Amino acid sequence: MRFTRGAINSTKKLLGFTTTSRNMASNKILNVENINPNVITMQYAVRGPIVIRAVQLEHELAEGAKKPFKSVIKANIGDAHAMGQKPITFIRQVLTCVTDPSLMEKGDFPSDVVERAKTILGGCGGQSVGAYSQSTGVDVIRQHVADYIEKRDGGVKSNFDNICLSGGASESIRNVLKLFINHSSPKPIGVMIPIPQYPLYSATLAEYGLGQIGYFLNEESNWSLDEKELERSLSESLKTYDTRVLCVINPGNPTGQVLSRKNIETIIKFAHKHKLFLLADEVYQDNVYAQGSEFHSFKKVVSELGDPYNKLELASFHSVSKGYMGECGLRGGYVEFLNLDPEVYVLYKKMCSAKLCSTVLGQAVIDAVVNPPKPGEPSYEQWKKERDSVLASLKERATLVEKAYGSIEGISCNPVQGAMYAFPQIHLPARAVEKARSLNQEPDFFYAMQLLEATGVCIVPGSGFGQKDGTYHFRTTILPQSDLFKDMLDRFRSFHTKFMEEYK
Repeated sequence: MRFTRGAINSTKKLLGFTTTSRNMASNKILNVENINPNVITMQYAVRGPIVIRAVQLEHELAEGAKKPFKSVIKANIGDAHAMGQKPITFIRQVLTCVTDPSLMEKGDFPSDVVERAKTILGGCGGQSVGAYSQSTGVDVIRQHVADYIEKRDGGVKSNFDNICLSGGASESIRNVLKLFINHSSPKPIGVMIPIPQYPLYSATLAEYGLGQIGYFLNEESNWSLDEKELERSLSESLKTYDTRVLCVINPGNPTGQVLSRKNIETIIKFAHKHKLFLLADEVYQDNVYAQGSEFHSFKKVVSELGDPYNKLELASFHSVSKGYMGECGLRGGYVEFLNLDPEVYVLYKKMCSAKLCSTVLGQAVIDAVVNPPKPGEPSYEQWKKERDSVLASLKERATLVEKAYGSIEGISCNPVQGAMYAFPQIHLPARAVEKARSLNQEPDFFYAMQLLEATGVCIVPGSGFGQKDGTYHFRTTILPQSDLFKDMLDRFRSFHTKFMEEYK
């Protein structure tokens, strides 16, 4: 992706780089005039200007400032524990034992927790999570991941040597995309991503200088994926880019849809037809709520389609940050490769080795997720009760969010089939759009900032995820617990009514 001087200057303005501040830094060796321009241009809406302002408001409230609200509600990010979700006991007990092994000797932990902890420590240098692991991760944990994948996919073989552990799925996604940077290519390398998309992709592509090629999901049919749209997007991209990669997010973020088996087959056949490397972001695979919806891994479908599709090059990602566990801050994830060129894999592992390894505590969480208590083990009943309770609550809130926003005049909201978000469309009055444009702001950004300042509710404008021209959306999580959720909706509904009246 190439950026004009005008685009870079516009982004500097958005980030608050004034002429004065640039002059003050002009005597620095590294400054905003000579830094990598991709770093300036990249944006990550989930933690963008609105979220920065939300943090400022929190500080102002703590210092006694008078606001029309008593608290800030951060519905901008899928951070389950920050929204009140309690940790899964089994996961935290395993972490406790691997962090302080002496506690295992006191007999306060169930035998299956102790057994898991000892197995993990047995794979660590010096039997300590304070030791580096291999750059690909602790071998015994990688094997447990392979066992989990094989069970999940109904017996489709998984080889632990094709699995690399990482600091969340994001690190693996960025590592894989990094392999496609090639400045000697006659055309920039292009990567197809869904629109709306998770801003990790647009930010990473901008940072790496890769070409962003959007294919639109169909909002009218619950964010489904159409082969004709894939063909259109790819065909148009080839005028500018050497397009080599197709990214898919399933279940969808921010859109909350779950791809059908038929849709997945269509995507695989499209990728094979056009010789595209397939990236499958499957971090919400445990988060499926809608009746009739079911998670199908791309690896399983690729394998079951048989020759020639089972030769497709595929990277699949999973994380401990979502699902029922929500352990975002512990940063655990993995990538599994299928049909990767062996020489490329050697180079991938070499690249990862430069960063030594992902946090071993994060790897331990992965182990607790993929190797949970089994029926008959002492921790099983409590683990199952806690897991089922979290997923049932998320399912209930997915329905509530859809109905709540869908019942407000001027807003439409598709069913939340999976993941942790709703992506409602706001039907903004023309005067509101004109006002936003007069301030050089996107209309949904203007709406979201006004909402934050008036109510303390922090959402992310749809323009940060991508959307069809002339439509305006916002992403909100389904994570707030019941009381907080009701408070958020009351604030939102009151603001929206006044906003629409003001600009009608």
